Amino acid sequence: MYTITLSDGTKLEDLKLNGNNYISQIEVTEKTFEGKLSKVTIESDEKTEVLHDAEVIQISQVGEEYWFILREMTDEEKAEKLLSAAVIDTQEALTEVYEMLLGGMS
Repeated sequence: MYTITLSDGTKLEDLKLNGNNYISQIEVTEKTFEGKLSKVTIESDEKTEVLHDAEVIQISQVGEEYWFILREMTDEEKAEKLLSAAVIDTQEALTEVYEMLLGGMS
């Protein structure tokens, strides 16, 4: 059995593993993981693994079970995500300045 602890302390317990799918008897949705994947600890009797900046690959309901896959993002993916966020922040800031300038010209 596996236990997954998310960065906010949320624990998903009594999980089975089939390939790279974790299987939960309790409902698991995207919301379960939202904002909680910066550090993910996966524990079993044999080992403990820590993922930094993980992402959910998929969540599927199979009968009454919930199957999900997590993986750690690569350094390249992390850098791309940061760059994308910076570009969006810059675009939003420029839009605000533009709107202020237009508002002052009326």
